[in-house]
Amino acid sequence: EEQKRLLQDRPDQPQNPKVLRIAIIGAPNAGKSTLSNQLLGRKVFPVSKKVHTTRCKARGVITCEDTQLIILDTPGLTNPFKAKRHNLDRAMLTDPWDSMKHADIVLVLVDVSDHWTRDSLSKEVLKCLSQFPQIPSILVLNKVDLLKNKFILLKLVTELTEGIVNGKKLEVRSAFKEDSSSSAKSLHQITQVSPPENRAPEPRCLQEADQAQEGSSSDTSSDRKASESRLTAEAQGPKHYGPRDLKDMKGWPCFQEIFMLAALHGEEVDTLKHYLLMQAKPGPWEFHSGVLTSQSPQEICDNIIREKILEYLPKEVPYGVTQVTELWEEGPSGELLIMQSLLVPRKSHMMMLIGRGGKVISRIAEEAGQDLMNAFLCDVRLKLKVDLKS
Repeated sequence: EEQKRLLQDRPDQPQNPKVLRIAIIGAPNAGKSTLSNQLLGRKVFPVSKKVHTTRCKARGVITCEDTQLIILDTPGLTNPFKAKRHNLDRAMLTDPWDSMKHADIVLVLVDVSDHWTRDSLSKEVLKCLSQFPQIPSILVLNKVDLLKNKFILLKLVTELTEGIVNGKKLEVRSAFKEDSSSSAKSLHQITQVSPPENRAPEPRCLQEADQAQEGSSSDTSSDRKASESRLTAEAQGPKHYGPRDLKDMKGWPCFQEIFMLAALHGEEVDTLKHYLLMQAKPGPWEFHSGVLTSQSPQEICDNIIREKILEYLPKEVPYGVTQVTELWEEGPSGELLIMQSLLVPRKSHMMMLIGRGGKVISRIAEEAGQDLMNAFLCDVRLKLKVDLKS
């Protein structure tokens, strides 16, 4: 009831409010929901190692003093063939595009630990960026802590940006020491962009690189040429890339900034958050400052339980599970009592979900219950039962 009231209330905005709507896009399982949860400071979006954990467009809200950041956590960009294979709703294909229409900035998340996909942006991501060239885009390299060889990032940065950042030719040089740690912080010195004139304050990842360049007379002419190229690019406006251009492109040459982080552990997430707060523009808030997400408590509950089902069931099995809430009420001591039925299409799936001696379903209920307590900040008693679809 309180969440419903907060969503209906008029925003309690200050005299000079600022707002920034952020679309987070990327291939399935790149870590979009993990990053959203870290930015919010609490887990409200489901996270799983399996693809398509996020099934619908949901909003997260960060209110900091006079600024409101609205995070549009969207399903991974996919195609009709994969959507059919995973029994996905049509909204899974359209929601990321709808989010882009309302965004002020877009974060493109890439999982650098996946050696099959990290060398190039997916065709769906490139198509999405090309349709909205006027929206500033930021490249976010995620899961950098999982890379044993950090020098791979030098190559990835060049390929994913087509060698251009903020309209300037990218200069990538190794600034690693042999004893460099595996933390995301040590990576901020590898990306060097010729410093443009009259540019807004940069995030630390590029400031440090620029400082390392200062005093080098050999870079002066290249800096001047790069500045001239950026001024030309600004005068022309954002370039439009058609289907033929995208066919030969592996990266996107219109990124304004690059961030490298480990969202799961929160490394450098605050640096990104600070940058986003600085990008906010004057405008009315959409939500009351007490709102953390646009989802209802029931939606959060469904998503967290489904997250656990995805984790513990093999291959395509979890995508066929239907959730039905049978009970949702407050107990005598103020605890939340929830009972949910999990309906599966086959008896074999039923046995998998229950597990030997009921171990699997018990573990799902225990872990989901703990996550719900952390999300709702109250005691939760969760009961799950498994049945065949009629």
